[in-house]
Amino acid sequence: MDEVATRLEGSVSPAVLALVKAQVMQAGGFGAVTEPPPTRNSTYISTVKMLGVTEEHAPDPTQQSHWRPLRLLQASMDADIARIYSEGRIDGLKTNFVMELLRLHACGPMTITELAESVGRTHSALSQKVAAMRTAGWVQTVPGDDARSKKVTLTDNARSIVGRLAAEWQATEAAIADIEAEIPYPLTRVVTDIEQALERKSFHDRIAEKLAEDPAWK
Repeated sequence: MDEVATRLEGSVSPAVLALVKAQVMQAGGFGAVTEPPPTRNSTYISTVKMLGVTEEHAPDPTQQSHWRPLRLLQASMDADIARIYSEGRIDGLKTNFVMELLRLHACGPMTITELAESVGRTHSALSQKVAAMRTAGWVQTVPGDDARSKKVTLTDNARSIVGRLAAEWQATEAAIADIEAEIPYPLTRVVTDIEQALERKSFHDRIAEKLAEDPAWK
């Protein structure tokens, strides 16, 4: 009962809280609420209602997701790319490493900050990815322009396959172009239209506007 009182405190008036406590005690303590007697008398029922306790599961808002199919589609396509690498016997390579490996091949050694800016990622996220690529044996760090800095560069293992990575990237882009030619509304057009919509009103403002109308957020 103390835990329930603590959760209710501040959200209901002291008088209501006192009434709830009295009804729970009259019903035989909080155990009578969580494990009600078979008769379920009026005291138990009214107490359950006041506490907001229900025997049914709470609604799950995650069951609705407009863009979940898009995420699943991207995951499926990414899995197909991984399958290509597996069939090509390029082991230990994650598909999300490819852009950074190709960028390092094209631009040469870079600091983590430079590489992060080049691929449009945060320093923190790229630092974690570089650590993973180093563990997998695709990159290594070498001294930078001064004693305090380090640069990321490809290992010999990565250099031996980078030509195949570039070939896969180009083949994937060509396959995507074929798909877009087959459908009436290409995804690249969708992205452009969404960007224009967000220029008119940001995603943040749209969410905040909806929450301002929802009592559960207040």
